[in-house]
Amino acid sequence: MKKFMPFIVVGVLIVIIITVFLSLAKVQHMVVIKEGNVDKLPIKMELHKYQDSDCGMVIDDLTYASQVIAPDGRTWFFHDHGDFVHWLGDKPFADKAVIWVMSRDTHKWIDGRKAYYTLNELTPMGYGFGAYEHKKEGMVDFKTMRLKMLHGETLKNPKIRKQLLGR
Repeated sequence: MKKFMPFIVVGVLIVIIITVFLSLAKVQHMVVIKEGNVDKLPIKMELHKYQDSDCGMVIDDLTYASQVIAPDGRTWFFHDHGDFVHWLGDKPFADKAVIWVMSRDTHKWIDGRKAYYTLNELTPMGYGFGAYEHKKEGMVDFKTMRLKMLHGETLKNPKIRKQLLGR
Protein backbone atom coordinates (compact mmCIF):
# COMPACT_ATOMS: atom_id res chain seq x y z
CA MET A 1 0.00 0.00 0.00
CA LYS A 2 2.88 2.36 0.81
CA LYS A 3 4.33 2.11 -2.69
CA PHE A 4 0.94 3.15 -4.22
CA MET A 5 0.53 6.16 -1.91
CA PRO A 6 2.31 8.65 -4.24
CA PHE A 7 0.04 7.58 -7.12
CA ILE A 8 -3.08 7.96 -4.98
CA VAL A 9 -2.01 11.43 -3.81
CA VAL A 10 -1.29 12.53 -7.40
CA GLY A 11 -4.62 11.09 -8.56
CA VAL A 12 -6.54 12.92 -5.83
CA LEU A 13 -4.73 16.18 -6.69
CA ILE A 14 -5.62 15.78 -10.38
CA VAL A 15 -9.28 15.17 -9.51
CA ILE A 16 -9.29 18.29 -7.28
CA ILE A 17 -7.68 20.43 -10.00
CA ILE A 18 -10.13 19.22 -12.65
CA THR A 19 -13.08 19.87 -10.30
CA VAL A 20 -11.87 23.41 -9.59
CA PHE A 21 -11.44 24.23 -13.29
CA LEU A 22 -14.85 22.83 -14.19
CA SER A 23 -16.54 24.78 -11.42
CA LEU A 24 -14.79 28.00 -12.48
CA ALA A 25 -16.02 27.50 -16.03
CA LYS A 26 -19.59 27.57 -14.74
CA VAL A 27 -19.19 30.83 -12.78
CA GLN A 28 -20.89 33.79 -14.42
CA HIS A 29 -18.65 36.77 -14.96
CA MET A 30 -20.47 39.91 -13.91
CA VAL A 31 -20.23 43.07 -16.00
CA VAL A 32 -19.37 46.16 -13.96
CA ILE A 33 -17.96 48.34 -16.72
CA LYS A 34 -18.18 48.11 -20.49
CA GLU A 35 -15.68 49.90 -22.71
CA GLY A 36 -16.02 51.18 -26.26
CA ASN A 37 -19.50 52.73 -26.14
CA VAL A 38 -18.41 55.62 -28.36
CA ASP A 39 -21.97 56.26 -29.58
CA LYS A 40 -22.95 56.82 -25.92
CA LEU A 41 -26.22 54.92 -26.30
CA PRO A 42 -27.74 52.73 -23.59
CA ILE A 43 -26.43 49.18 -23.60
CA LYS A 44 -28.92 46.32 -23.55
CA MET A 45 -28.65 44.85 -20.09
CA GLU A 46 -29.29 41.20 -19.30
CA LEU A 47 -30.66 40.60 -15.84
CA HIS A 48 -28.30 38.87 -13.39
CA LYS A 49 -25.24 39.63 -15.59
CA TYR A 50 -24.59 43.25 -14.62
CA GLN A 51 -23.38 44.55 -11.30
CA ASP A 52 -24.08 47.94 -9.74
CA SER A 53 -20.88 49.99 -9.97
CA ASP A 54 -21.55 51.77 -6.67
CA CYS A 55 -22.88 49.17 -4.25
CA GLY A 56 -21.80 45.98 -6.06
CA MET A 57 -25.20 44.28 -6.01
CA VAL A 58 -26.34 42.22 -8.98
CA ILE A 59 -28.89 44.01 -11.16
CA ASP A 60 -31.94 41.73 -11.19
CA ASP A 61 -34.56 44.28 -12.22
CA LEU A 62 -34.39 47.20 -14.67
CA THR A 63 -37.20 49.26 -13.07
CA TYR A 64 -34.76 51.70 -11.44
CA ALA A 65 -31.70 50.94 -13.59
CA SER A 66 -29.36 53.58 -14.96
CA GLN A 67 -26.18 53.80 -17.00
CA VAL A 68 -23.44 56.42 -16.91
CA ILE A 69 -21.19 56.85 -19.94
CA ALA A 70 -17.89 58.73 -19.74
CA PRO A 71 -16.67 60.85 -22.68
CA ASP A 72 -14.27 58.02 -23.65
CA GLY A 73 -17.13 55.49 -23.97
CA ARG A 74 -16.71 53.60 -20.70
CA THR A 75 -20.15 52.65 -19.33
CA TRP A 76 -21.09 51.87 -15.72
CA PHE A 77 -24.34 50.30 -14.53
CA PHE A 78 -26.60 50.94 -11.53
CA HIS A 79 -29.82 49.47 -10.12
CA ASP A 80 -30.89 52.54 -8.13
CA HIS A 81 -30.71 56.12 -9.41
CA GLY A 82 -29.30 57.27 -6.09
CA ASP A 83 -26.32 54.97 -6.67
CA PHE A 84 -25.30 56.68 -9.90
CA VAL A 85 -25.55 60.12 -8.27
CA HIS A 86 -23.43 58.96 -5.34
CA TRP A 87 -20.88 57.25 -7.60
CA LEU A 88 -20.65 60.13 -10.09
CA GLY A 89 -20.11 62.74 -7.35
CA ASP A 90 -16.31 62.82 -7.41
CA LYS A 91 -15.66 61.83 -11.03
CA PRO A 92 -13.79 64.46 -13.10
CA PHE A 93 -16.12 63.83 -16.05
CA ALA A 94 -19.36 64.16 -14.02
CA ASP A 95 -20.63 67.19 -15.97
CA LYS A 96 -19.77 65.60 -19.33
CA ALA A 97 -21.15 62.13 -18.63
CA VAL A 98 -24.15 60.86 -20.54
CA ILE A 99 -26.75 59.44 -18.16
CA TRP A 100 -29.48 57.01 -19.19
CA VAL A 101 -32.27 56.03 -16.81
CA MET A 102 -35.07 53.53 -17.24
CA SER A 103 -38.35 55.40 -17.41
CA ARG A 104 -41.16 54.14 -15.17
CA ASP A 105 -43.90 55.57 -17.42
CA THR A 106 -42.61 54.71 -20.90
CA HIS A 107 -40.40 51.72 -19.98
CA LYS A 108 -37.53 52.87 -22.19
CA TRP A 109 -34.12 54.42 -21.67
CA ILE A 110 -34.32 58.21 -21.44
CA ASP A 111 -31.81 61.01 -20.85
CA GLY A 112 -31.28 61.11 -17.10
CA ARG A 113 -30.65 64.85 -17.13
CA LYS A 114 -34.03 65.49 -18.79
CA ALA A 115 -36.00 62.99 -16.68
CA TYR A 116 -38.37 63.89 -13.87
CA TYR A 117 -38.03 62.10 -10.56
CA THR A 118 -40.36 61.04 -7.80
CA LEU A 119 -39.00 61.15 -4.28
CA ASN A 120 -41.01 58.44 -2.56
CA GLU A 121 -40.66 55.11 -4.36
CA LEU A 122 -39.38 51.91 -2.79
CA THR A 123 -36.16 51.51 -4.77
CA PRO A 124 -33.52 48.76 -4.44
CA MET A 125 -31.18 50.81 -2.22
CA GLY A 126 -33.96 52.80 -0.57
CA TYR A 127 -33.16 56.27 -1.95
CA GLY A 128 -36.68 56.66 -3.37
CA PHE A 129 -36.04 58.19 -6.80
CA GLY A 130 -38.14 56.87 -9.69
CA ALA A 131 -37.42 58.32 -13.17
CA TYR A 132 -40.18 59.41 -15.55
CA GLU A 133 -40.27 60.86 -19.04
CA HIS A 134 -43.45 62.86 -18.45
CA LYS A 135 -43.76 65.26 -15.55
CA LYS A 136 -46.55 64.95 -13.01
CA GLU A 137 -47.30 66.82 -9.81
CA GLY A 138 -44.73 66.31 -7.07
CA MET A 139 -41.88 65.32 -9.38
CA VAL A 140 -38.55 67.13 -9.48
CA ASP A 141 -35.96 67.70 -12.20
CA PHE A 142 -32.52 66.08 -12.36
CA LYS A 143 -30.71 68.96 -10.68
CA THR A 144 -33.09 68.92 -7.70
CA MET A 145 -32.95 65.11 -7.38
CA ARG A 146 -29.15 65.21 -7.49
CA LEU A 147 -28.97 67.87 -4.77
CA LYS A 148 -31.42 65.96 -2.57
CA MET A 149 -29.32 62.82 -2.97
CA LEU A 150 -26.05 64.59 -2.18
CA HIS A 151 -27.58 66.32 0.86
CA GLY A 152 -28.98 63.05 2.22
CA GLU A 153 -32.59 64.08 1.63
CA THR A 154 -33.69 60.60 0.59
CA LEU A 155 -35.99 57.93 1.99
CA LYS A 156 -32.95 56.56 3.83
CA ASN A 157 -33.17 59.60 6.08
CA PRO A 158 -35.83 58.86 8.75
CA LYS A 159 -36.93 62.50 8.92
CA ILE A 160 -37.44 62.69 5.13
CA ARG A 161 -39.09 59.26 5.09
CA LYS A 162 -41.62 60.37 7.71
CA GLN A 163 -42.23 63.62 5.82
CA LEU A 164 -42.82 61.88 2.47
CA LEU A 165 -44.43 58.60 3.54
CA GLY A 166 -45.84 59.46 6.94
CA ARG A 167 -43.88 56.64 8.62
